[in-house]
Amino acid sequence: METKPVQFKNLSREESYGFDRKTLDYIRNAAAHGLYEIRGMGAKRKLPNFDDLVFLGASMSRYPLEGYREKCLTKTVLGTRFAKKPIELDIPITIAGMSFGALSANVKEALGLAATEMGTSTTTGDGGMTPEERRSSRTLIYQCLPSRYGFNPDDVRKADAIEVVIGQGAKPGGGGMLLGQKVNPRVAKMRTLPEGVDQRSACRHPDWTGPDDLAIKIQELREITDWEKPIYVKVGATRTFNDVKLAVHAGADVVVVDGMQGGTAATQTCFIEHIGIPTLAAVRQAVNALEDLDMKGKVQLIVSGGIRTGADVAKALAMGADAVAIGQGVLVALGCNGETYFQNGAHHDAIADYNALGTAPGFCHHCHTGKCPVGVTTQDAILEQRLTPAVGAKHLKNYLKTLNMELTTIARACGKQNVHHLEPEDLVALTIEAAAMAGVPLAGTNWIPGRGF
Repeated sequence: METKPVQFKNLSREESYGFDRKTLDYIRNAAAHGLYEIRGMGAKRKLPNFDDLVFLGASMSRYPLEGYREKCLTKTVLGTRFAKKPIELDIPITIAGMSFGALSANVKEALGLAATEMGTSTTTGDGGMTPEERRSSRTLIYQCLPSRYGFNPDDVRKADAIEVVIGQGAKPGGGGMLLGQKVNPRVAKMRTLPEGVDQRSACRHPDWTGPDDLAIKIQELREITDWEKPIYVKVGATRTFNDVKLAVHAGADVVVVDGMQGGTAATQTCFIEHIGIPTLAAVRQAVNALEDLDMKGKVQLIVSGGIRTGADVAKALAMGADAVAIGQGVLVALGCNGETYFQNGAHHDAIADYNALGTAPGFCHHCHTGKCPVGVTTQDAILEQRLTPAVGAKHLKNYLKTLNMELTTIARACGKQNVHHLEPEDLVALTIEAAAMAGVPLAGTNWIPGRGF
């Protein structure tokens, strides 16, 4: 009987799963330079997100609203716990903190113009408040960060609310970065820094070591603003349940929870990809913390980190958020990762500038270099002219308008006359992981993983 030779699988062109090309490149770069990578934007790895949830639209058991005849309200009030003047917004979609330094002055002005047009708020970010941003913004949130760069009590009084930043979703436990090529004379003056020198922010506030000290700081901020301004506390999503509870105990009017899909101007890639938990998991923990303290509805919750569409907004609200904050989506609306920029009444090709950075539209994460091909994340006097405030504001307004239209469309389809009436019962999950994280049933079942059958 003839025996055939054993045919072994040809491994000569098979890539290793654990040591794939990306990992090999990482090791070779580390070996060659002895440095970690710094970059901008958010996590590139696949993570559980709001796409893993779907809505149960109304039909027989619940009636939908007629989209062209019946109103769906979007008014949002933030800071009702202690502040004399809570924030009143027309829509529950706000613009997250992004600094002058990370972004150009033109962009900061564009953010204010668009937010004002849509009746919502924008946020200063690190490094202080620019006059252009204050003038253009009807409602401006002033951030108090660990660095205290540009922090000014007079500007605090000019703001409409104060956001005490404990951490960001892209880098919980880490401080901000602004590389020297973006520290131009104006940025250096506002931050009291030498020009052209890399800036690293502290990872924790210099005048407290725990929640009790945070309570003292919140009290100080209330006193210098005569208790008028709402106080937000922002945390990067990690131990979210405990962090939200501590923020509430410290006296926060609003808690902002930023998931690991949140972006940044510059930080270590190992932070962006490996620290924190996804926004989907963080929302449920934050809501549970508020409910555990019987503070749901008394302390408002803003969710950020990877919010892209009106459907994302609707899902965050259904899970228990009062509003969302968006950052990366805002930058894309302004032209980030686009092939062209608009200048002198005409479109211009930016491909050559992407090529010079060694990247391409749709792949760019070079915010930290200051060489943004479309003039968004730059302090270069020539590049920043590629985005004018009026044009940027027009595009951003259209984006925010679209998000709000999608949000109300979904709410009506679920039979809601107010977007804040969306609830977990309107949602089901498409994966076991998403069902467990979000605390909603797996589609077609009544099963929520971890809660029995």
